[in-house]
Amino acid sequence: MAHLRRHFKKLIKLPGLSNQEIGEKFVNLIDEAFKNYALFQQTQNILEFFNWASDFQAKVNSYIDEWIAKAGGEAGKLLRSLQNKAHQWWYFLAHPEIPPDNNLAERTLRLAVTKRKISGGSRSMERFQHTANLLTVIQTCRRQGRSVIQFFEQAIKAIVSPDLYAPSLIPQFST
Repeated sequence: MAHLRRHFKKLIKLPGLSNQEIGEKFVNLIDEAFKNYALFQQTQNILEFFNWASDFQAKVNSYIDEWIAKAGGEAGKLLRSLQNKAHQWWYFLAHPEIPPDNNLAERTLRLAVTKRKISGGSRSMERFQHTANLLTVIQTCRRQGRSVIQFFEQAIKAIVSPDLYAPSLIPQFST
């Protein structure tokens, strides 16, 4: 959604048929979506959220129908994407447990992207897979609040001593 918002913000500045008006309408809609999702996160009132989501989806569809015929090239592409991929763009409306942005995923991938940029990438698919596996372990340990060093230490000890169990990355829940 943040990416979509940026596209509509750029549209506002582009000269052309109704670009500014379309951009402003949809930036306001996206802001409304973020605001109401944040409100749901605070209140956890699912009925109120679903009522809003139903009205919101109708408003989005109405705006798309109103503007798609009047839209120029760039605006038309954005509106067609909203229309054709509505199930992706607005997934969080039916599934509020899924956030409308992918900030967590982007933060999780940041380590891998930075490593790739610094090192110049991997020279083979096998090396790429090893790097991806290591980074997955590191990020999983971090998300679970576990020491990466201790995890690798336990894993190496388990390889050397068959009587020790290898550590697991699957979270353990106590009942």
